Amino acid sequence: MLHLRLITPADRTDDVVRLIEGTTGATHLAVVPGAARNPVGDVVMCDVAREAGDELIGALRALGVDESGSIAVETIDLSLSRRADKAEDDAPGEGADAVLWEQLSDATHEESTLSVTYVAFITIATMIAACGVVLDNAILIVGAMAVGPEFGPLAGFCTALVRRASRLALRSLLALLVGFAVAMAVTVGFSYFMDAVNLFSDEALKSERPNTNFIYRPDWFSFVVAVLAGAAGMLSLTSSKSGALVGVAISVTTVPAAANAAVAFSYAEYKQAWGSTQQLLLNLLGIVLAGTLTLLAQKFLWAKQRERTARSRPA
Repeated sequence: MLHLRLITPADRTDDVVRLIEGTTGATHLAVVPGAARNPVGDVVMCDVAREAGDELIGALRALGVDESGSIAVETIDLSLSRRADKAEDDAPGEGADAVLWEQLSDATHEESTLSVTYVAFITIATMIAACGVVLDNAILIVGAMAVGPEFGPLAGFCTALVRRASRLALRSLLALLVGFAVAMAVTVGFSYFMDAVNLFSDEALKSERPNTNFIYRPDWFSFVVAVLAGAAGMLSLTSSKSGALVGVAISVTTVPAAANAAVAFSYAEYKQAWGSTQQLLLNLLGIVLAGTLTLLAQKFLWAKQRERTARSRPA
């Protein structure tokens, strides 16, 4: 269930109330006239089944509530109510399959913003991965994958493609390009420093490295895993099952590939650097392709579900 808290101008409250009352899956409607002070208006609250949430939020925006007042949405972890149970039963489809497009756009907008924190995380993750590739330590590689924040901009780019949001697409692309560029440049300097203090060496980089040599040897398995991880990541975001994102993060070889390319470049191992760059691009392509197709499939299937529901309702 979702909890909606609205601030509406007094002259639009009746329209909003009628909309909520006519929404299948909405319940627990409460109106507090004149309670809002900034902006001035009425406070309207209700609960709605997740599968009916996107339709209701879209209708509220069509009424201009987001411009003249506000729409706040919270997820209800526990609701002990027969009315809530009935609302979920009446709403079409399953809550886990529903996509809240406004929530997804807002979440990916925040995650795809180029910020000091984002750059710091991706840079630190790349330096951790650099230690992992030189030491041939798989644990460090997995740790770097988990720390890396690059899935946020990738998800933002997929969402932007599906929703045709050019500003979000540019924001996400900028975060990806600048983030990886800064991280790799800093990691090159980090590699020079580690070599100067005898902690990195060209010999270690050129060795067989059985645990990490896959990073600069891309193959079809790399692309397949990236596609599967991209689909799982988008499903995790749209269903609010964030725990799966950790598994997605440690399934793709983006940050380790960037790290290996940077270290190899610092030692003029250009063949290895190019192989790592190919691995990076292959993973990014696979995630974007799978994430976009997953969102398109969800959008199509949910539209079909709404059509079936509309046809089944009495006139």
